[in-house]
Amino acid sequence: MGSIGDNIKLYRERANMSQEELAVKIRVGTSRIEKYETGQHIPTKATLLKISTVLDVPAAELLQNNDEMNGTIFEQV
Repeated sequence: MGSIGDNIKLYRERANMSQEELAVKIRVGTSRIEKYETGQHIPTKATLLKISTVLDVPAAELLQNNDEMNGTIFEQV
């Protein structure tokens, strides 16, 4: 796996879900999902937990092999 954005995209596609569907389920704009997936924005801890719940994947899986994070997501709220 790669960045958190790559991982979100991978699991979203495995769930046969569009960016728009994920956005609606976690109550953000579609452009926000696009920014997460392209690495332009990093989700907060709360948002990451929402994404992991909707995609039915542990949050740790979304963070796996994610060097750019270095634990900073858990400092954001």
